Amino acid sequence: MATIVFFHAHPDDEASQTSGSMARAAAQGDRVVVVYATNGEHGEVPDDLLPGETLVERRRKEATKSAAALGTARIEWLGYSDSGMTGWDQNAHVGAFHTATLTDAGMRLAQILDREDADVIVGYDWHGGYGHPDHVKVHHVLHAAAKLAARPPRVLESTMNRDVTRRLYQEAVAAGATEEQAWDPDQPMDDGNPFGSNEYEITWAVDVHKFLPQKRAALTAHASQKTDIESLLSMPEEAFTAAFGTEYYIEPALGPGMRNGWPFTRS
Repeated sequence: MATIVFFHAHPDDEASQTSGSMARAAAQGDRVVVVYATNGEHGEVPDDLLPGETLVERRRKEATKSAAALGTARIEWLGYSDSGMTGWDQNAHVGAFHTATLTDAGMRLAQILDREDADVIVGYDWHGGYGHPDHVKVHHVLHAAAKLAARPPRVLESTMNRDVTRRLYQEAVAAGATEEQAWDPDQPMDDGNPFGSNEYEITWAVDVHKFLPQKRAALTAHASQKTDIESLLSMPEEAFTAAFGTEYYIEPALGPGMRNGWPFTRS
């Protein structure tokens, strides 16, 4: 059995990015831990917040529901504030994840790795998939924490396969989809870079087709983030399967050259 720590920027990121791998690992008997860097307080505010309930409280409850759906053993929070999108004033706020030093944030995460005696730590690629400041910061803190851990774990970076996404986009356009319905991964993202990674940069393709029901359940758990979640859940079954049936990871220690397999094992 391996202990795998999945490090995400905001509650709901695990659902859209690594939930298939998390569910598969848990089903196979591995210990799955999810760590959220921020509280997600700059996410979408739902209409049905209860009197006195904050968005942070709602999103923490949703994270617990997602964990139950995936078989996650433990949830941890680094406690930083959401930094907002690129260029927002919140980027520079005191306590924002974007302003955290790698020493402080790296040590907070490393302490969790040590308590769990983690075998694997999973974060994001160099630009966090789409350039969000908190996602980019996850990448740097991931590597800092791995070096600070008493027993350095295997490091994986979650990413999205731009080539596959481009093909799905082209197929949708050819079938008559509008610009609103078809999403171009080559357009500039939050930091001006295109979405995800080129396939030749990716190390691992992980088959999670059998765990798409759990992925849907995890997405459903984060109902407060209505705009993003409903757009994903409203995808036709065939399109959802094509988009999310495989999850992709870069393993810097191995380098590019994509292989199909299961990378979440002890080094």
